[in-house]
Amino acid sequence: MKIKQINVTTQSIPLVKPFKTALRTVTQIESILVKVTLDNGIEGYGATVPTEAITGETKQSIIGVLQYRLIPVVIGRDIEMIAKNTKDVQTCCVGNTSAKAALDMAMHDALGKHLEIPLYQWFGGKTHDHVNDMTISVNPTEQMIRDAEIAINHGFSVLKIKVGKEAKKDIERIKRIYEAIGPNVVLRIDANQGWTAKEAVRIIRQLEQSNLPIEFIEQPVPKYDIEGLRFIRERVNIPIMADESVFSAHDALTLIRCQAVDLINIKLMKTGGLREAYTIASLAESAGIQCMIGSMMEPTLSVLAAAHLAAAHPNITRVDLDAPLWLDDSNQFPFFQGSEIHLPNSPGIGISYPS
Repeated sequence: MKIKQINVTTQSIPLVKPFKTALRTVTQIESILVKVTLDNGIEGYGATVPTEAITGETKQSIIGVLQYRLIPVVIGRDIEMIAKNTKDVQTCCVGNTSAKAALDMAMHDALGKHLEIPLYQWFGGKTHDHVNDMTISVNPTEQMIRDAEIAINHGFSVLKIKVGKEAKKDIERIKRIYEAIGPNVVLRIDANQGWTAKEAVRIIRQLEQSNLPIEFIEQPVPKYDIEGLRFIRERVNIPIMADESVFSAHDALTLIRCQAVDLINIKLMKTGGLREAYTIASLAESAGIQCMIGSMMEPTLSVLAAAHLAAAHPNITRVDLDAPLWLDDSNQFPFFQGSEIHLPNSPGIGISYPS
């Protein structure tokens, strides 16, 4: 079955409240939708967002590279050549990972519909279900406490606390949030590259002395500081997770060789799609490093694709996929309900759009 046509459209989706990290503040997302049409009429969909602070891509650059570089690579090809198609998209140009992810996703969706199987089945079948977390944005401490209390009242037992903008205040923020919400919670701490290596060691040691239920510390230092990650890991007991430091399997291999991290966070917008994401999870598995799958602030379609992969790969043991709960169009798609993720059993990713 040949790829007959590929279209690119855009959509602006507001958030229900601002999403704030040490790197950026988001009030709406500019979603870019890719539709792959096969010559029998089957349509596959992928989506992406520009995240300049992380991938360096803008809305205009994503649309441009899709139209003039990526789409010409696969147009007219057999959809069942998925391994070659996705590899050629991945290697035809440097970077542009979010644009690549959308096309990779759309081709997988079309293939799943062609074969009449859900995406998780294509990747080996469901190995486990996951409990989703809720992100607590960087804000004044009292606001972060209120947001955490709301999340707990909505049934979340795992909170991802964004810190990193003010190292001296981060310890107080984390302690006060935990004091307010009680013992039946797991904390994930994400510094988004906001600390130095020495700051991170000092902060983490103080958190360890407080015996807080912290599952891991995510990306405490800038993405290029691999030695910094190893410096921290060798001096603290709480596991250290890499996020922005891992865009590719090659990046993951570098971290493994350097023994720099305990965990890896995989995101489709960084990896360029499902194929590379699966490779990273398998490579990490061979080194005994478990993975989490996360997302940027993205549309439900792309987050749902990540959830399919997470359900299928046995080494993806955690998810951070709450982005759809921040979108004011989330009620259109009932797959993310509180801390539960309900994968559709329909073919492909499980979302279709009016033609």
